[in-house]
Amino acid sequence: MSVAGVVVREDGRVLTIRRADNGAWEPPGGVLELAESPEDGVRREVYEETGIRVRVGRLTGVYKNTSRGIVALVFRCRTEGGYEQLSDETTAVEWLTPDEVAGRMAEVYAVRVADALLDGAPRVRAHDGKKFARSC
Repeated sequence: MSVAGVVVREDGRVLTIRRADNGAWEPPGGVLELAESPEDGVRREVYEETGIRVRVGRLTGVYKNTSRGIVALVFRCRTEGGYEQLSDETTAVEWLTPDEVAGRMAEVYAVRVADALLDGAPRVRAHDGKKFARSC
């Protein structure tokens, strides 16, 4: 299982990373460690990849990659401190507007950010790694 944090600043900008392994823009996140809670995993992954400490808020979406069998939980977060820094996993850390997110991220990640900015129940979606197969 993987987790991601959609970290939203007071000005509405969203924390994003450019991955070192493939150059893709995504919200920070990664695979949970065995004994780790999803919330602890989000805090750890966001900090490791960006240098930003966060308070984890509500679950905003559950996303299944049907081609890889991976389920991702996405949480909306807010900043609690730290400063932007690169890691071995990132080549850029930037605060983007929602429009910039839509322009830089692949659909399967841009939708996660858009869902996290909405109010209401968490979204449940499935995709094949590139396109969404269905949504609930």
